[in-house]
Amino acid sequence: MPNAPAPSPNDQPDGQSPHDGRFVALLTECQTQLRMYVRALMPGEQNAADVIQQTNATIWEKRNSFEFGTNFTAWAFAIARYEVLNERKRQARSNSLQFSTELAETIAAELDSDQFSSKAEQLQYSKREALKHCVGALDEQQQQLLEDRYRNEKRLSELAQTLQRPVGSLKVSLHRIRQRLAKCIELRLANMGDH
Repeated sequence: MPNAPAPSPNDQPDGQSPHDGRFVALLTECQTQLRMYVRALMPGEQNAADVIQQTNATIWEKRNSFEFGTNFTAWAFAIARYEVLNERKRQARSNSLQFSTELAETIAAELDSDQFSSKAEQLQYSKREALKHCVGALDEQQQQLLEDRYRNEKRLSELAQTLQRPVGSLKVSLHRIRQRLAKCIELRLANMGDH
């Protein structure tokens, strides 16, 4: 029986590319950033976990399209954003209340510029993640009031007319929501620091 040739260093089992090791290292290195990015865009821990899992699967499937020497994190974030938007569309079909897609894209654009290169940036990102979580915990009316007032920049008088509520009542509601968010964020950041 003739001897089979010895495998070369470039031979990879199961159709793997010789660059898979480098790719795995890059993917592993950006996992924390990727998780924070998705959680900032996706309300609900389970929803975010599902999207992170799908994002990692898609990144792996598309690994041969990544060009080494380019920004891996930006490439991974683009895939993550796509997966978040897909999940939002799926949730919209099932009538789940979530942040608007436009708001998620605005947050994503802000986060794309972050590279988490310093502790200060990581803390800022943690605050944003906590805010996202805490806003997600508000009821639908409170979320809508916040979005109208701050995202859509509606004046109190305009909101009062639309909602048929006195301006003073809206001021009190917004104040209470801000207090609740501040307490929630403080608690969430303290819990993050414990881990």
